[in-house]
Amino acid sequence: MSYTPLDQHKKAWIFRQHSLPISEEDKAKIKPMEAQRATVFWNTFISKQVDHPDFFKKGDWPFNPNTWFEQGKWEPTWDSDESDLPELILEHLTWPNNTVVYFCNDRQHVIETTWEVFKRCWKNFLFMDDGPLLVGKKRDQAVQFMSNGTFRVGTKVVNPAKTSVQ
Repeated sequence: MSYTPLDQHKKAWIFRQHSLPISEEDKAKIKPMEAQRATVFWNTFISKQVDHPDFFKKGDWPFNPNTWFEQGKWEPTWDSDESDLPELILEHLTWPNNTVVYFCNDRQHVIETTWEVFKRCWKNFLFMDDGPLLVGKKRDQAVQFMSNGTFRVGTKVVNPAKTSVQ
């Protein structure tokens, strides 16, 4: 697998926040993909048409209104002392802790980790809040985080030939 060391990621500072410390063990499980691998992942599982969530269009599963069925606010929880993700996200993503997840910022910036690590470090990840998608390996559930402090949860409405992220 092709990963960039976390300390070389273009936004590595978000994982070094003194106010949101991350254990060395968790940092070792936060793996930014190299651009070429991220591009292949994005093209395969997110969109072949666009390179950023701002530009999803017809034919992209995140653009399909049938994908999304509920939304909530992440920012009030992010700003609070509460460490857990908003309840709606936890209710929607009932994945085992060892599920591999992908935080997809754009075609060249995808970060792989586990659901357990993401749940602990979600506030760090959300310094990147311009529409990223959180998807799980071999899972159809998804969450998209918006820069206005909201999120939406849904289930990918995909082409029958592709049933889930592998």
